[in-house]
Parts: sequence; C-alpha cells; structure tokens
Amino acid sequence: MGNTKYILALDQGTTSSRAIIFDISGNIKSISQQEFGQLFPEPGWVEHDPMEIWNSQLKVAKDVLSNCAISATDILAIGIANQRETVVVWDRFTGKPVYNAIVWQDRRTSPFCEYITASGLSDLITSKTGLVVDPYFSATKIRWILEEVKGLRARATAGDLMFGTVDSWLVWNLTSQKVHSTDYTNASRTMMANIHTVEWDQELLDLYDIPFSMLPEIKSSSGFVGIADRKWLGTEIPICGVSGDQQAALFGQKCFTEGSVKNTYGTGCFVVMFTGNNLITSQTKMLTSLACHVDGDPTYILEGSVFNGGSTVQWLRDQLGIIDSSSQIEELALQVSDSDGVYFVPAFTGLGAPVWDPYARGLIVGMTRATNKSHLARAVLDSIAHQSADVIEAMQVDSNMNIRELRVDGGASRNDTLMQIQADLIERDVVRPKIIESTALGVAYLAGLEVGFWKTLEALPRNMDDQTVFKPSESNLSTRGRRSEWSKAVKRSLSWVDDGRDTFSNP
Repeated sequence: MGNTKYILALDQGTTSSRAIIFDISGNIKSISQQEFGQLFPEPGWVEHDPMEIWNSQLKVAKDVLSNCAISATDILAIGIANQRETVVVWDRFTGKPVYNAIVWQDRRTSPFCEYITASGLSDLITSKTGLVVDPYFSATKIRWILEEVKGLRARATAGDLMFGTVDSWLVWNLTSQKVHSTDYTNASRTMMANIHTVEWDQELLDLYDIPFSMLPEIKSSSGFVGIADRKWLGTEIPICGVSGDQQAALFGQKCFTEGSVKNTYGTGCFVVMFTGNNLITSQTKMLTSLACHVDGDPTYILEGSVFNGGSTVQWLRDQLGIIDSSSQIEELALQVSDSDGVYFVPAFTGLGAPVWDPYARGLIVGMTRATNKSHLARAVLDSIAHQSADVIEAMQVDSNMNIRELRVDGGASRNDTLMQIQADLIERDVVRPKIIESTALGVAYLAGLEVGFWKTLEALPRNMDDQTVFKPSESNLSTRGRRSEWSKAVKRSLSWVDDGRDTFSNP
C-alpha cells in the first residue's frame, strides 16, 4: 500500500461516464471517459440502457486506476455525481432493469403534466417540492413505466420493484445490491420529496400512484453510504459522497456564499445560485432545490435548467455532419464576425427555464442566400449563451441579488468564443477555473470531507487559482439588440406541436 492517498470521483453524465482520481491538492491524477448510446424510440422520447450506464461507469473506474500507478488500496473513498431526474426501475430480487432508463430530457409524460396543471394541483406540488410541474422530473416518468409496461403496476404494488435516479442505480450495483439510497440533492429533483422536511411526501406519492416501497432512503450528500464490493475494483472502498451533478458542480466551484452563481455547460446548461438557508419561492419559474448537505440545517439553491446546450454541438456533428468533432465548432464559428442575423432555438425536447414549454420545437430563422455553415455554427454557440442569459436575468429578479460574476465549468466552457459571447450577453465577468471538472471535483470534496482527507470547507483546495476571466466587450446597445431578436425567435418556437395535448384522461 502506498503512502499517498486519493479520492475516486465517478461522474455519470447524460452522454458519457467518467472517472477521475484527485489528490489532496485537488489536482487530477488520472481521468477516463466513455460515451454510451442515446436511444430515441419516438419523437420527444430519450432513453438509456441502464446496464450500459453501469458497465460504462465500471469500465472507466477500472481504467482510471490501470492508466496510472495508483492502486485501488490507495483510494480512501468514492464520490458519485450523476445526471439527475433520469429514472431507472429494476427488479428487487434479480437486480435487473425492467425498462430502459427514461432520461431527464424525455417529454412523453407531457399529457399527464397538463392534466395535473388543469386539475389545479401544480401550486401544491410547487409549494412542497420547489419545482414546476414538468416531464423533466422523475415522478411522472416512474408513473409512465408502471402504467405502460405490462405487469409492472401489480409487481410494484407487491413490493417487487425499486426506483432510483442514476446515483441509486450505481450505489445498488457497487454495493452488490446491499444499499438502496439517494441523497438530498437527487431526492429534491424527483417531484416526490418535500424540500422543507427532506422526506418523501406521501400525499404526492398518492397523487402519482407510486408505492413508497419503491423509493430509496434519503441520506446526506457527504456521509457514509456503503461499501463498494471488492469484486469490482479489487478491494473494498467506502462510498462517502453522492450528489446530483449540478449541485456537485456548485460545491466544486466552492460557491458557499449566498448569491454566488455557476453555470455548467454540458449536454444542457444549468445555472445554479446558492441561497444558503434562504428558501426562495420563484416568481419567474426558476426551480428551488436542495444544495449538497454536509452538516447542519438544509441549504438551498435557485436553478434554471436549459435542456439543450452542448447537445446542440453534438447535433451539428452527428445529425448534420457539418463538423467532425465538437472541438471544430469554434474554428468554424470564428470564420465569421457574427451570425449575420441567424438565430437557432434548440428546442429539440421543448424548452426549460424560464419558458417551460414541452411543446416547443427547434427552429432556425433569419437565413438568407448568403447564410453558410459558419453562420449556423455561430448561431449554435449564440443559442447556448442566450438561453443561459435568459435564466440569469430571471434569477436576478427572484433573488433580488446583483450577480457580480458567473463561474463556469463543463466541457463546453473550454470554448473561448462561447465564453466571450456569454460575457457579452450577460454584461458580467465570466470566470473559468483551472480545473473545469467541477462536478467530479465537487463529489470528491464531499467524499473527502467525510473521511477526513480534507478536514473543513476552508481546507478545500483553491481551484480558482490560475483562472481565466472573460470580460464583456460589446456595447449595451448591441447586446440589447441581439437579446431582443433572440426573444422574437424563441416566441416563434413555442407550442409548435400539439399532438400530445388533451390526450390524458383521469383513469
């Protein structure tokens, strides 16, 4: 056994699984990543194979150790970050999934959400959960699986089925089916947990017709969860940190002061403000959720979720073939000074905050005969920044706080052009830390605090050293013109499809 110890972070995302080993200085010692399949069985439906999620995450965990001279016995603890809201339902006895994972982007439960709203129940749900009624969240996805897959309703009622967000699925497998748990942050994104009491809410479970027996135990984000079986990595390792990816990134950015804000540029974009003990009720359709829990009373966040951020670049690559790799978009976009009036609204699966329209669909407007692929590439980058700016403007209204700077992370934050566009549109400094793997770093911090790798919050490494700051360069007049035209484009995309409306009736 070596003398130097490390923390292993498992970062299970929407399009890939990653594993990263961190040292006590918060530096990355080794990293491994693997993409996995995206399934689109019908328009607006998004699924994953739960076994592919597990197998890809296990593979990168093994690879990250074999790729460096670090033994599994030198890993003090494991932290797990995960794509949130995505639903896995599996057999309690065999441990096998009974249906594909329904991904957070999936819109198939829009009719039931419309029914809930029409029944006057949305205020009740929002008051308890801090969420708006939307297919985004886990509850209606679970209900769909139980209703639509033959025989599962009876099996759920008999207690034979288990539900989990992806963190629960990974913990269940890592512990060889010994632990069924989730944490504060993931529970608060299911539309089933009361964020005031941090407990599952029976009234809501009755509303969705979901048996309590399916649900995992809610635990602290930093604390002992269970032991990863030695058969996976060669030795037993305690799992001591769990968080949904966006709250983990907030923690990794060390946003511990009320009003501090970060934006993660991943498959989607997620702007999160730490509000401390202040539970803010949004007037602009922001979400109120639980922050990572270390000790003491629960703390809260305001969040605005953009469904399609980095996925728009993947679309440009995979569906249109305009670029061969995601990194090429910056070079292509820089071939023009701007989008020449072209606006792209990437409402592939509806629009999230602050619009919340599951029936919106993507569009490209403002094209002329002079429009070329460089203009489209620039419009794609603009769309990511515009959507984030919409959320930031709404968040300032809700919090009555002046956002001084935006801290950024995630894969797309490497794109300097995108970060400069973002600074121009929000007229604030955009600050990118040295290590942009804030999600993985956040759960490493959570796990490391539990095992004493870091003793206190103050002892956590200074990841903001060697940061890059992007300062606004455009005039207010120019920015306001672009924002106004973007708003016009968004309005054109709303309520584009209506084939799902009014099709749900109370059983």
